[in-house]
Amino acid sequence: MTAHRLDLPFTDLIAQTDREVSDLIQAETTRQKTSITLIPSENYSSVAVQLALASVFTNKYSEGYPYLRSKDNPEEIDLTKNGRYYQGQPITNELERLAIRRTLELFTPNPDDYHANVQAHSGSPANLAVLSGLLEIGDTLMGLSLDYGGHLTHGHDVNMTGKMYNVVKYHLNDNYEIDYNEIETKALEHRPKAIICGATAYPRQIDFERLGQIAKQSGAYLIADISHIAGLCTAGVHQHPFPHADVVTSTTHKILRGPRAAVIICKKELGKQIDKALFPGLQGGPHMNNIAGLAIAFKEAMSPEYKEYARQIVKNARALADQLKLSGFKLMGDGTDNHLILMDVVNSSPELSVKHGAYLATKLEEAGIVTNKNSIPGDDKPWYPSGIRMGTPAVTTLGMKEKEMVQIASWIVEATKHAEDSSRLAEIKNQVANFMKDYQHPNYFIH
Repeated sequence: MTAHRLDLPFTDLIAQTDREVSDLIQAETTRQKTSITLIPSENYSSVAVQLALASVFTNKYSEGYPYLRSKDNPEEIDLTKNGRYYQGQPITNELERLAIRRTLELFTPNPDDYHANVQAHSGSPANLAVLSGLLEIGDTLMGLSLDYGGHLTHGHDVNMTGKMYNVVKYHLNDNYEIDYNEIETKALEHRPKAIICGATAYPRQIDFERLGQIAKQSGAYLIADISHIAGLCTAGVHQHPFPHADVVTSTTHKILRGPRAAVIICKKELGKQIDKALFPGLQGGPHMNNIAGLAIAFKEAMSPEYKEYARQIVKNARALADQLKLSGFKLMGDGTDNHLILMDVVNSSPELSVKHGAYLATKLEEAGIVTNKNSIPGDDKPWYPSGIRMGTPAVTTLGMKEKEMVQIASWIVEATKHAEDSSRLAEIKNQVANFMKDYQHPNYFIH
């Protein structure tokens, strides 16, 4: 193998080994720089996070944990002892302990009362680890129905969680808010072992305190999956699930701007069974480069600048929602209280109504605006749903504020009205690309 010239630009450095992959990386960089990302689960990780993912930590196997549990008191862990199955771990142990410490500092009101696991490869195995650690197969689980904004891993029929557990689904009320009365009634009737809350397409705030009361009353664990709203919770912009929840799970990308991974934070007494459920129950070795990246992202998320960023996300989402509603789009819940907007594009005003969300998402992409199709209550065809989901974390990262949301809304309206006019969509795409030249933030794009 030829020695690399490390003084070259990033993609040229990769091209020394593989020109095809280098070209694809450059093409994706260009796409991200010239289009508007409104998918609420996508964001821009910092250059520091991206470089950590490319570090030598990707070379190391680290099965096990950077601690051992006390035989006399399983709640206590000894951070001075090595719980790995491979040698060569002094640095990986130090890194993972740092990531655990930052996770507890970021997510908990009192780190001494909680335990954190930073090894989950993504949000789905994190949720499955929690459920398999706390529940037996066949136990009753309550979760928000997928077509009402819930997640696959909250008990949907096609997911393993729907196959392993007796799932009781709850829904939203007529105001498109979580129906806490329904949850309470069903929880007292079915006595679930766990209630899982959180959502993937819900534009309102979640009352974790009320859910905690219901869980306690019915004898259930409360598991809060805050993957979408984690940064809002930790920044004080949204009610925090602790101390009401027994367990919190969160992805580390999305609003937290870290790598594609996940963390689990739980009351200390639940730590042992959740650790065992993740490893060796579901996964082998952790991805240490991801753990390096999430440690950086969590340090960034504890800064005063991040708190202002979280506040601006909500301001931007409300500004975008208000403009879209004023233009004639039908918004589920009539607006947003968080980072996310869900539109019913089939039943909007006549000049904006289209045949389904998949169609409009494709047309918006042709105009340089990246969203995603999404089900709304009553949809029975997930490939051709009635909704479009969008959010403001990514555009806020690049420095956009309310006035930019008004401009983006006008392009969405124009692209919808001219969805069949490919030349008009191309014109909008060129306008978007020129607009994006002012938002090439050097902290988020490797040059």
